[in-house]
Amino acid sequence: MIDVDTLLAWGGAFKKLSANEVIFREGTAAQFYYQLVSGSIRWVNINDEGKEFLQVMIEPGECFGELPLFDDEPFAATAIADEDSVIIRLHRSTFHELIKENPEIHFAFSKLLSERLRFKFFILKEMANHDPEHSISTLLSYFKQTRKNICTKCNRIKLTRQQIADMTGLRVETVIRTIKNLQLKGQLTIEKGKVYC
Repeated sequence: MIDVDTLLAWGGAFKKLSANEVIFREGTAAQFYYQLVSGSIRWVNINDEGKEFLQVMIEPGECFGELPLFDDEPFAATAIADEDSVIIRLHRSTFHELIKENPEIHFAFSKLLSERLRFKFFILKEMANHDPEHSISTLLSYFKQTRKNICTKCNRIKLTRQQIADMTGLRVETVIRTIKNLQLKGQLTIEKGKVYC
């Protein structure tokens, strides 16, 4: 989202994270703007039983947890390092000054928020469909079209079957069976356990 050199010039600082380290929790106040430099972050809601509902997987270069910076409400989800990762963070007051002085960055955030909201509408519509094969097939097509959660060189889906289940609200067994059915229909390929569109 924002050039790392720009963030550093405005006082941003790197932070190393270990796999499964919590960056912030749902319901807490935001103090920083966060951007992933390397690794992977999962942004989830966790129910009372500890089950995660995956909102989105954050890839290097993407920001996360930005909603409270714009509406002063608490975080809507919990951010967890999916693997050893490095983030850069910038204090919220400095972030506000940065976007005031750089309207092109503010417009980029408007576009990002619109894209993420559109994805939520998409997911809700697919979850309401109740047809796992259609939901998963459409989700994978969406990833291929948007180049999100997919390797741009080989079309390998970067999400695990468990992550797809956590994102769609389906059971992992249903996702496994559905992906196998899609393979049998020739709609995707599975090689050494990896799924390719």
